[in-house]
Amino acid sequence: MHMGASVPDLVAALATRGFSHLGRDAGRWLSFEGHLNTSAGHFACDLSVDPDFFELPIVKLKEIPASLRPIAPHIGGNGGICYLAANTVVIDIFDPLGQTLRCLEEAEHVLDRVLKNEMVEDLAEEFLVHWFSRYCYVDGADFQTGAVPAFCLISRQGTRIPVVTDDLGSASKRLDTIGAVTDREQIPAFVVNTTAIPRPLLGHWPPDTVAGLLNWQRALDARCAKKIQQRLTEAYQQSKKDAVIFIQSPQMSYGFHVHFGDSILPEAKRRNVRGTELLYSFRITRLAAVRIDASYIVQRNIPGQKTLAGKNIVIVGCGTIGGYLADLLVKAGAGLGGGQLTLVDFDILLPQNIGRHRLGFPYAFFSKADGMKIMLESESPGVQVRALSVDVRHAHIGSPDLLIDATGEEALGHWLTANYVATMPILSVWIEGPGTAVRALLKESPESACYRCLSTYQQLGEFPTVKGGVPYIIAGHGCEGLYVPFPSTVAVQAAALGADMVAAWVNRRNQAMLKTRIIDSSFEIATADCNPPRIEDCPACSS
Repeated sequence: MHMGASVPDLVAALATRGFSHLGRDAGRWLSFEGHLNTSAGHFACDLSVDPDFFELPIVKLKEIPASLRPIAPHIGGNGGICYLAANTVVIDIFDPLGQTLRCLEEAEHVLDRVLKNEMVEDLAEEFLVHWFSRYCYVDGADFQTGAVPAFCLISRQGTRIPVVTDDLGSASKRLDTIGAVTDREQIPAFVVNTTAIPRPLLGHWPPDTVAGLLNWQRALDARCAKKIQQRLTEAYQQSKKDAVIFIQSPQMSYGFHVHFGDSILPEAKRRNVRGTELLYSFRITRLAAVRIDASYIVQRNIPGQKTLAGKNIVIVGCGTIGGYLADLLVKAGAGLGGGQLTLVDFDILLPQNIGRHRLGFPYAFFSKADGMKIMLESESPGVQVRALSVDVRHAHIGSPDLLIDATGEEALGHWLTANYVATMPILSVWIEGPGTAVRALLKESPESACYRCLSTYQQLGEFPTVKGGVPYIIAGHGCEGLYVPFPSTVAVQAAALGADMVAAWVNRRNQAMLKTRIIDSSFEIATADCNPPRIEDCPACSS
């Protein structure tokens, strides 16, 4: 133990509850045995305590009461009691004795309620815990009922992992990036809908044959069970090896993998049976869906918000800011759902750039735009990225929904504003001085200031970044050339500020058009986030 508590202290504390110390288990946890006290009686249990007390104690019934078989809420198949969700409590490492005793009390409370049938509804929430056997990759959402494209990934060990998709090409490209797969084979698969929320069936559970699966489904939704049987018959006519049934319910999607070559019937009897008797005898593997489609991966982190999917976005400058920003925007959905991310930069990645660039040595001497395109498409299969390795002044960028200037070059920023501000919103993101601060300005409405307006204001001493002014420091010499020194963390924070402003833009949230984030804590911010007005005679944005 630690934090002032010793093993003898814990042994003595648990002895007051009638628990005996057994020593340590194979994982070096402290082992005890005793009883849980409930209104229905006393139940023998084992208790395992993490000697460092960073993990919740494990409480297991030595024998599951007959009334809780074959399945009960919060009781695992090995007798373990799920009395607290680990991520919903904060363990007090300074009070290991008191925390252990309180955990025991919570386990007793949960067991008492389970024995009284007061937590049966929790079985629906715990369904996947009891259902899970193996994962099934799912590339898509809200499938239409009926046949869907599917295949099995075959590992080097011969394991067959089913994949259900709405686009074979997309799924194949995405899964090509996963190692340990040697082959793939198409299989029949069908989607069936049900109005029933799945929950375990009291009786033989979980099902391991088609017969058990259909009996369970009949208790939930007889119409769905009939449709499953029809689809299985159809699948067996197509393949004598295997098939997948994917079930979409109001709460979740799940499925099962039926193995037509594996029957519970003896071989001699199998040759003499046909029809439903043979179909019912096939073994199944229960499947939990793991979604791999890009839309889900992007949306999962920002539920209820719009992503960048479907938007056409152009980033000018794929250097220290633009590289990280492009990566963040793809993670927010850029280049997906029919949208496209265009990267414009004629420069190449030199070795001295790598210290603060998103790209590493494998991309040295690549065009920065081409290197980012390759990297993004490799790490996010299916994303649509266009690379233009040309000077933006000679590029055909089309009519994007948003133009982002990540070059940090003031003159170029003025040129971009003058040429595009009338037709599209422009976001400028840059670093002030040697990483003193990062700033971003969004020009979207005619009334707001553009990048050129802000430059004019600053010449007049208005909207300064930090009090006392930003220092001017350059480094480098010889053929390397001069550059402004700052660590890669500053570039990441500039990119993050830009990504946050893009997210606010696509979700139409009210936000300040000019934002500043101080990086060097020795400086004090001079201008809070605000909305500078347009300068009437600005040569870049005045009509």
